[in-house]
Amino acid sequence: MNQEITRTGGSAADLAPAPVRQVTVMLSATRRGARLARRLTVAHLADWGRPHGAAEQIVAEFAANAVTHGLVPGRDFRLGLSLRTDGTVRVEVTDARGDRLPVAATPGGSAESGRGLLLVAALADRWGVTPGPVPCKTVWAEIGAV
Repeated sequence: MNQEITRTGGSAADLAPAPVRQVTVMLSATRRGARLARRLTVAHLADWGRPHGAAEQIVAEFAANAVTHGLVPGRDFRLGLSLRTDGTVRVEVTDARGDRLPVAATPGGSAESGRGLLLVAALADRWGVTPGPVPCKTVWAEIGAV
């Protein structure tokens, strides 16, 4: 699997080419906020001339997890999108539950949930978690140029 957890020091993003375009927005930690995160992703990537299918699915999963597992009443979550000079798209979702790190599991055949991060792993070139600043965590994924 291509997941990584960045624990200390700079993240892998610090070594990546600088973004040419980027956007960051705070959204309510509700289903409506998660839906808006997905729609904003599609709109921005279309505006940037980039395919949005994989990023839309990844943001949908990360945002749904933020409002389900990362929820702290009264705290929003943050969506970050960036387009790097090499064409890589990076998506980030930051929530207020740094104590709950996502784990890609292999659910049983009859399980009704638990496959989202497997989908992320299939769609992204790399993905991971960056803890902090306390009490937050950022779940991110990178999708290479097509």
